[in-house]
Amino acid sequence: MKRKLMMVERIMHVDASTPLNCVFTVKIVGSINPENLHIALTKVQQKHPLLRVRIDEEQEGGPYFITNKHVRSIPIRITERLTDDDWLKESKTEWYKLFDGDNVPLARVVWIRSASVSELLLVMPHCVCDGGTCAALLGEILSLLDNPEQELDTYTSFNSVQELMPESFDIAKNKRKGRIYSFLGRLFFLLKSTRNKFGSGRNYAIHWKLDEEQTVAIAETSKNAGTTIHAVLCVAFLKAFQEVRGVKARGKVISPVDIRRFIPAIKPDTMFAFAPIVELTLDKDHNKGFWEQARKIKTDLTAKIETMNAYEMLWMGEYMHKTVKRMIGFLKTTDGSHDVTLSNMGRLTIPEKYNSFEVETIYSPTVAFPWRNPNTLVATTFKNRMDFTFMSNDNFLEEAEALKIKAAAMELLFANLQQLSHA
Repeated sequence: MKRKLMMVERIMHVDASTPLNCVFTVKIVGSINPENLHIALTKVQQKHPLLRVRIDEEQEGGPYFITNKHVRSIPIRITERLTDDDWLKESKTEWYKLFDGDNVPLARVVWIRSASVSELLLVMPHCVCDGGTCAALLGEILSLLDNPEQELDTYTSFNSVQELMPESFDIAKNKRKGRIYSFLGRLFFLLKSTRNKFGSGRNYAIHWKLDEEQTVAIAETSKNAGTTIHAVLCVAFLKAFQEVRGVKARGKVISPVDIRRFIPAIKPDTMFAFAPIVELTLDKDHNKGFWEQARKIKTDLTAKIETMNAYEMLWMGEYMHKTVKRMIGFLKTTDGSHDVTLSNMGRLTIPEKYNSFEVETIYSPTVAFPWRNPNTLVATTFKNRMDFTFMSNDNFLEEAEALKIKAAAMELLFANLQQLSHA
């Protein structure tokens, strides 16, 4: 493979000296056979082409993903388990470690080990993965850890965005449109300041988990109210931002959408980094109640997804490569127009019980974006329990303020659940 990084991959790559890593953690009760773990990682690496590449920034027109015949095995770093919170401490350590050694693969594992309980942290640069990728690879690792004899079906990666386009895609027409997008993009970013006035700050992650009763109540009440869990979370957190931040709140959330629903060539287990986004806002009519707002958010999200053209998004992005550096500079220096990026990965389909171990819990992924506005909330559900990670940077949102937002969102959520159930 020699494939130029797509525009969105280049943004998540940032540059050779800036780490932007996703960390996905599973807690296991039972024994982990070290040999089986090495076998599992070897087979996962053999399956996925992006785990056998290096990123070449030296060749003209790059950076490129280039197959590396000398790539090393996925490394495992072992540390002794002392507390239940070690996974979060090690996650933060992994945020800042580059994948920059000779022949280093674009994945690594941290094994937090004790006699009966372990955490496995899967770490990958964001330019090769989204949440769906992390969940798929973690599921493969656990399955092979339990049964190392099984084989995984390999696949061939695409070599250009054009290979993902359907036959009905009018390339000539979209080339013309792409040139216009490129011109307007360069003009827009040329007029924007990209000077960083804020410093680096301190990244942090806040984690919490709901119990089964609370999780079921959210799901059932949302359904009965004619809306979705995602919409309910959007309203709860947008209102919490308003309550805590006042005039600084923007009333807007960014929601990533799994691109696999639009492009069949990108399979559920294909490594991929691009998630199109949808912007959602609260209704300005303050007389509308919580559940009316949630139904509006659901309707708006459905309408925007139905009109989304993922093929065109991918194609047009390829005309924006000349502006990528200014885009990155812009992201590092602008407050943006949103309060938070909210990614609800939903119910994880990873099995709970295996022959030699049990998955006690899965923690929602963590990530430390280097952007000026890094506010990110990730939610997952496993064993009928919702799990949350809320990440930001003290330079943009102080951790004490983020804790107030989290508390306000949960209070709003459960107060409105109770109110509706008693209505």
